[in-house]
Amino acid sequence: MTDDDFDRALLGAAFAMAAERGWSRVSIAEAARRADLPLARARTRFPARAVLLCKFGRLADQEALAFPPAEAPARERLFEILMRRIDVLQSHRDGVLALFRHLPFDPCAAAMLAAASLRSMSWILEGAGIEASGPRGKLRAKALLAVWLATVHAWRTDASEDLSATMAALDKALRRAEQIEGWIAGRRPAAAEQPGPPPAPLPPDEPFVPETAGPA
Repeated sequence: MTDDDFDRALLGAAFAMAAERGWSRVSIAEAARRADLPLARARTRFPARAVLLCKFGRLADQEALAFPPAEAPARERLFEILMRRIDVLQSHRDGVLALFRHLPFDPCAAAMLAAASLRSMSWILEGAGIEASGPRGKLRAKALLAVWLATVHAWRTDASEDLSATMAALDKALRRAEQIEGWIAGRRPAAAEQPGPPPAPLPPDEPFVPETAGPA
């Protein structure tokens, strides 16, 4: 079993456990036993519960970035990649929602995930062929983080099979971000075309998504 396969199996068991009894009662050892995985290897791969979030975020990014998007406008490329990332959350929906319910009571984890999510957005930009380095790239990553948070906020209450409400929220947020790209890049639009404010962040009690590894 490869490391990725091992991590996916243990993460699946951990999020299933979270769905049953809440994130605070997730045990890495018990998740390993449920998935019939060697405990010694689980100890090596997951030395602390926070690593569950790191690994989950990294695997989510790997899925999102696995296939380069087709030639299309930047907004459409970002839409495709971000929806792949939503699909990973959807595959563990009940467990991820349990994690989100826990995060307001764990400010250290929430702050850690905030920083990790911002780093993840730099990877998403690069995956879409958009430069994410330098001051301008940092602004773009922050704008894309607002897009992601608005999308996750919609996903949490989207009960449709095709995630139509989530896709609509993502498309709307990307269009707004596309409007402000003019001033991010130093090309302020004409007065008649001035955009509104960037997408508003989630309320303080809304959690961030699972942590991702930053760029190497």
